[in-house]
Amino acid sequence: MQSQILPSRAALVDRIALQFEYGQNLIVLLGTSGLGKSYMLETFITDKYNDFNKAFMQINAKMTDTQLMSDLLEQSFNAPLVDHNLSLSENYYQLLKQQQPRPCLWVLDGGRHLSEEILIELELLSKNSPSTLYIMIACTSKLPFNNAVEIYLERLTLSESKKLMGWYFTSLPYDEDPVFQAFLAEANGNPSLLLSWQADEHVANIIVKDKVSWRLHLMILMLLIMFLIIGFLYRSDMTQWWQQYYQQEKVEVNTTAILASQVSVASPSPSPKQEQSTSEVSNTPTEMQEHHNDVPSIMQSLSIVSNNVDPVISVKELSEPQSLADKDVINTLAQSSALVSKDLSNEDDFWYQQQPESNTVIQLLAVTQQQVADDFIKQYSLQDIAHTYQTKKSNNTWWVITTGSFTNLNDAKLGMRNLPEGILKNKPFYKKISKIKQEIALLAR
Repeated sequence: MQSQILPSRAALVDRIALQFEYGQNLIVLLGTSGLGKSYMLETFITDKYNDFNKAFMQINAKMTDTQLMSDLLEQSFNAPLVDHNLSLSENYYQLLKQQQPRPCLWVLDGGRHLSEEILIELELLSKNSPSTLYIMIACTSKLPFNNAVEIYLERLTLSESKKLMGWYFTSLPYDEDPVFQAFLAEANGNPSLLLSWQADEHVANIIVKDKVSWRLHLMILMLLIMFLIIGFLYRSDMTQWWQQYYQQEKVEVNTTAILASQVSVASPSPSPKQEQSTSEVSNTPTEMQEHHNDVPSIMQSLSIVSNNVDPVISVKELSEPQSLADKDVINTLAQSSALVSKDLSNEDDFWYQQQPESNTVIQLLAVTQQQVADDFIKQYSLQDIAHTYQTKKSNNTWWVITTGSFTNLNDAKLGMRNLPEGILKNKPFYKKISKIKQEIALLAR
């Protein structure tokens, strides 16, 4: 007999034996998976009918009918000669004639894998066998038998569930333990689930709180507050630096620039008549002097300054005009200078217009200050490989620096790899020439 068996299961074993003695040669034990049908079969074949020839088979989906027939007959008879061309019943009858008949007990576990031919043969043998033959089959669902006794394997009660667990686990929680009670309720008397109990996973770890733990919590809270304050201060400093370096608003200055070539040659020293007229003007009231400015003198001063500066001169470098007439002259010169400055910037625009729209460039930087763009080009020595264009966005003029003109994206990716690490930190990206032409056109609106 096996080591341990529950009282309800032992009573069921005796009941099955009584059914055989009452003349029922074919019994089917039904029950869902995990209820212990295999354990019941092993107990039955071990404890009952010790003077029988016993055959115990665990059937699976890979077992063939021929293999099943051979195993049953080999366990029931002494060195049988099995003819695979005959059925199970025909081989059984021939072996009975060859050897002295003896009672047999066949126990089959996994009846759902039996074929219809084997089921017919088993039912036929259970009714017409010349000698005693008891057949017991365990299955999870009903089998197509006409004269078989079906016995259902019930679930364990709560007390038997605890008793079964006590056999396999040395220390179990108290019955009042809520986790243990929930586990028993979910297992619902299924032995397979009951034996899957994991004590380490179901025991609640109760930790007694330290009375001084609030001090540690207070220290952690203070550290968090300190880090938050430092983070806000750092963020504020970084925001100010970012605005000063990158996002500083462009200061609109009414600059007036003229070309040195447009400044007339200094007029000769005034003649006596001019001196006389000048003195006459000086003797006139102040209101009259405002309408008689010495324009040649102003042009002469502009010409002198133009020899020491670049071809484009800002009004900031000149003295403030003394009258409305001076302002008109300076503004006229500034308009001419602006046209020339625009012509200089159009060199890169002309380069972009000459590129095919399907080509791709790498955008390196976009800023609202031209000085930042110029410093960037000088810092990384991009004068020979970079081009700059202007565009307008959010009422601001932007200077955009690009490099290369690639016919396909693979060449552009190769060009990206050759850029210095300092430029790559700004996360440059690819842009189509067609998009750049659209952005240049925004500046003209």
